[in-house]
Amino acid sequence: MTFFVYLIISKKKDKLISYVGYTNNLHKRIEKHNSSKGAKFTRGKKWKIIYTKKFLSKSKAMKYEYKLKKNRKDRLSIIKQMI
Repeated sequence: MTFFVYLIISKKKDKLISYVGYTNNLHKRIEKHNSSKGAKFTRGKKWKIIYTKKFLSKSKAMKYEYKLKKNRKDRLSIIKQMI
């Protein structure tokens, strides 16, 4: 089974906010975020996927997700490249 780490962004009062997560079904996961059924932080906003990375194991995806969540410099670098 493949897993994906994803980075999504949304606008809040002229400011970009981001969220990092992992899933095995990107389409279903973004639908949940945009229908306010995803993570509590993402509710009530419209999200756009700007980055994904594919993994062959759940543990590797979770490790990368944790790294990306904790390292704001890496996240901001990805955002700047993608927008």
